[in-house]
Amino acid sequence: MKFRGIITIDPNKRGGKPCVRGMRIAVEDVLGWLASGMTYEQILSDFPELTREDILACLAFAAERERGVQPLPA
Repeated sequence: MKFRGIITIDPNKRGGKPCVRGMRIAVEDVLGWLASGMTYEQILSDFPELTREDILACLAFAAERERGVQPLPA
């Protein structure tokens, strides 16, 4: 899953945290919802501006960071 172009970093939004497509929804928000047990369908229902691809991009971004590779801003 490619996340470049989906995960963006803007110092003027959410304190420069990685966000989804320039929105104010941070990667950490999506990961937290998944960790709390929300399904993709529940997230997409609660946040219709998100797509399944956005959720997968958040996971890919987090996985790359966990591997110790610092992802470049999109």
